[in-house]
Amino acid sequence: MMRWAAIFALFSALPLLGQSNSGELRLRVTDPAGLGVKTTVQIVSRANQYRSMQETNEQGKLDVQRLPYGIYRLEIRQPGFAAMAESVEIRSTIPTAFTLQLQVSSVSESVTVNAANTLIDPDQSGAIAQIGTDVIRDRLSSVPGRSLQDLVNSQPGWLYEGNAVLHPRGSEYQTQFVVDGIPLTDNRSPSFGPTIEADDMQSLSIYTAGIPAEYGRKMGGVIEINTLQDAQAGLHGQVVLSGGSFASAGAFAQGQYVWGKNTLGASASGSMTDRYLNPVVPQNYSNTGTLGDFSVNYERELASKDRLRLIVRHELSRYDIPNELLQQAAGQRQTADNLETMGIASYQHTFSSQAITDFHGMVRENSNDLISNLSSTPIEVFEHNWFREGYFKSTATIDHGRHEWKFGVESDNTFLSESFRYNITDPTQFSSGTPVIFSFLGNRPDLEQSAFVQDRIALKNWTISAGLRWDHYQLLLNRQALDPRFSISRYFPSAELLVHFSFDRVFQTPSFENLLLSSSAAFGSLDPGLPRQPVEPSEGNYYEAGLTKVVHEKIKLDANYFRRLVANYADDNQITNTTVGFPIAFRKAVIYGAEAKLELPDWKGFSGFLSYSYQVGNVWNPVTGGLFLNGDGGTPPASHFPDSQDQRNTVCGRLRYQIKPRLWIAGGMQYDSGLPFDFNGDPAMVLAQYGQQVLDRINFARGRIRPSFLVNASAGADVYKSDRINIRLQIDGQNLTNVLNVIDFGGLFSGNAIGPPRSVALRLATNF
Repeated sequence: MMRWAAIFALFSALPLLGQSNSGELRLRVTDPAGLGVKTTVQIVSRANQYRSMQETNEQGKLDVQRLPYGIYRLEIRQPGFAAMAESVEIRSTIPTAFTLQLQVSSVSESVTVNAANTLIDPDQSGAIAQIGTDVIRDRLSSVPGRSLQDLVNSQPGWLYEGNAVLHPRGSEYQTQFVVDGIPLTDNRSPSFGPTIEADDMQSLSIYTAGIPAEYGRKMGGVIEINTLQDAQAGLHGQVVLSGGSFASAGAFAQGQYVWGKNTLGASASGSMTDRYLNPVVPQNYSNTGTLGDFSVNYERELASKDRLRLIVRHELSRYDIPNELLQQAAGQRQTADNLETMGIASYQHTFSSQAITDFHGMVRENSNDLISNLSSTPIEVFEHNWFREGYFKSTATIDHGRHEWKFGVESDNTFLSESFRYNITDPTQFSSGTPVIFSFLGNRPDLEQSAFVQDRIALKNWTISAGLRWDHYQLLLNRQALDPRFSISRYFPSAELLVHFSFDRVFQTPSFENLLLSSSAAFGSLDPGLPRQPVEPSEGNYYEAGLTKVVHEKIKLDANYFRRLVANYADDNQITNTTVGFPIAFRKAVIYGAEAKLELPDWKGFSGFLSYSYQVGNVWNPVTGGLFLNGDGGTPPASHFPDSQDQRNTVCGRLRYQIKPRLWIAGGMQYDSGLPFDFNGDPAMVLAQYGQQVLDRINFARGRIRPSFLVNASAGADVYKSDRINIRLQIDGQNLTNVLNVIDFGGLFSGNAIGPPRSVALRLATNF
């Protein structure tokens, strides 16, 4: 793999600076005379599931960064002063200054806070689901490559299927990760790129509608992740040891030291497992994986209005591709690896209390490899793809009365290089006339630019967000689009009810993984029956309407109806069960459904949620792109069929009980009605390739996988706790009913994926 010059390696890292839709609280705590007080402040937002204990300095000052938009409750209990609780709203990237003045305590005192304000943020559209640090820690799984599973599954309709985090409204290729403010638009699933470890996450936000004009290019769903810790004076950190079923073991450590205006942090992790990907047969053949990463970050407040941050990070994963029964018998072994190095420099300048600007620059190099041995069947596949990317983004935010204006431009230049070849070892498994040997080399720059403007208007109980985004895409095609975004919400305080509606016009660029090959005329010899024009970008209209209601001041109900109409709908197809995928585009897609979620933030020690989603998706031929060696793409031009993520019914729930201050238990369940499949064979072929257990889970009459019902349980305890150190032990049991969970079967256009059987994981975390 080619390397960056040393000057780039010096700044290699994951993206940084605060989340695009997060703000900063600059708090000062004083006594009645106005003098600063050193004290501990508890910061809570139930709507964001955020809770943090932080300490002011000797002057009573505290700077809390990267707070997702919302209403926060500040609680202080300081000896000699009356207990105090007040609410503050974070609604802008411009820092919010807030002062709390403590009062001398009296004989009797009480603290009351409006419960509705902690359950509903009247300024939210209802399209954003946010998960805070405490919830992330409680829902961690120790199995490498699964660290996002419990987090996304707690949101209605979100799934973790086939080793990919996705939403039924779009495939994994359309899910965009925004890590510390920087968009990563390539596939971040474990089988395609370096994973994002849950221990690195401090908060997580999910957008499904009402998406700000700031986001573009991949719009099936937006997952915004903040990995940076709050800056607290002195040395703080965490060490995590984990292990469990499938010979899984891992270690993670991070530390941060703050002195003066400087913050220095570092983290490192390593893990291994015998079940890295979802296998294709219950026997879990050839499925080992090893992961590792390290990072260093440095932040400096150059002046009271200027902040600079640099981060260095390198990630790698090496793993085997799971075998089918016949492949295992033949002695097949396919291995793959992903390596990634990133570099970021970010700068923020505050002009005034109403204006702020941010600059982000990123460079990274990424490579993906797959190698097959001579015993591979029915095909030997070899791949070496790599890309270099340079990204720049500049934004300006102006707060003027009821308006918050945000302007921005971004440029993303990616230089793609593809090397692919195959050798068919069993021609009977492919369409007649398919060339036995094929190879391809290609490289080309992917040049993308965009600009946006958006206005967020607060009118008493109304919130309006309007934006306009321009995108330019130039790779094999030269396309541009102008997309309006609009959302409106109305809060009714007397009914504790929020209603909202949003419209998003989107322009989505194709996945660039194997895009040069997928669109190349060289494919004409492989499948002459399919059109060989380049894969077009997707364009569509997203609609969503919903409400949020507080019930009995304890339970929050979210309900939404959505409809998506997309032209040139993006998806992918894979070569058998390898990790080699090719982008495709259907002529159009119509996806619609409804979602509901009941959430209990906290009631007498109980907390939890129950969610339900129903969605229907259909796609229409013809299809362009892809590599259909077995004739999957040769379907009638006007035909339509269910989308590959057409999961009609999904129910997910979790209940947590705090038995004692240092001991909790939790249980959860998930029901899936089963995805569609399109298998070019009969039950006898299924039996030979995948076995009787898999055959029993397939309903050929309906063309769907049979429903599954999974039960999980967790427990955690603080085994040691002091002012400086907290040691927590957690145990997780997955799929306690030991159901054979066939997630994907045969396609459409993809391979098999079988979820884990009954398993257990242990996690020991030490925070200091």
